[in-house]
Amino acid sequence: MKRKQLRSELAWSTPDRIVVRGKDLPGEILGHLNLGDMAFLELTGRVPEPRESKVFNAMVVTLVEHGVTPSALVARLTYLGAPEAMQAAVAGGLLGLGSVFVGSMEGVAKLCAEAFAGGTPDIAAILTRYKRVPGLGHPLHKPDDPRTVRLFEIARETGFYGKYCRLMEDIARQTKLTLNATGAIGALACELGLDWRCVRGLGVMARAVGLVGHILEEARDPMAEEIWHRVDEEASSHQKPKR
Repeated sequence: MKRKQLRSELAWSTPDRIVVRGKDLPGEILGHLNLGDMAFLELTGRVPEPRESKVFNAMVVTLVEHGVTPSALVARLTYLGAPEAMQAAVAGGLLGLGSVFVGSMEGVAKLCAEAFAGGTPDIAAILTRYKRVPGLGHPLHKPDDPRTVRLFEIARETGFYGKYCRLMEDIARQTKLTLNATGAIGALACELGLDWRCVRGLGVMARAVGLVGHILEEARDPMAEEIWHRVDEEASSHQKPKR
């Protein structure tokens, strides 16, 4: 059997050149592209237009910081045990980005892509298929998620508020649930033409930035050890003899 030819379109280098997605890294990228635009180039193979850049950067910036969330706690507690390995702490925090936290926008993007694959979407069928529609609901932000409101404002300003955004807002209205930020981001990813399979990765790359911030704060003003001792004390308090 003939072996498959290995190939990648992402990057190559020689002793005097580094080329990423067909662009010279020192001459065409460094000093020209911000981090969001570089991410867009990496994912799509082209530099975003200014309108695309505004939407894409707003999407990923939205995901950087959410406070002392489960992923931030994991990162801080991992750093407590292995302060020599920041990368392990960041990786630990990123492992929790799934269907409940952050990663739900992948489900939204997939829902949107599949909904229009056969023509006009059938919202009733979507609600029947999904017991829990990704991107809907929020424990704090009700009736509107301020991040979604702003993201859709930017989408309208740039001409990227389209059928996917309308679909998610229609579903939110029918279910009377908040369309949260991941719901908006999943829809906007489709408006930008991104492959739904990379959408969770937007959260991964953005949240990594936030987790580095949490770990730096932990190094300067620790809370992980205090959290550990408080949890340990409370969790076992019912078994300990009363004094």
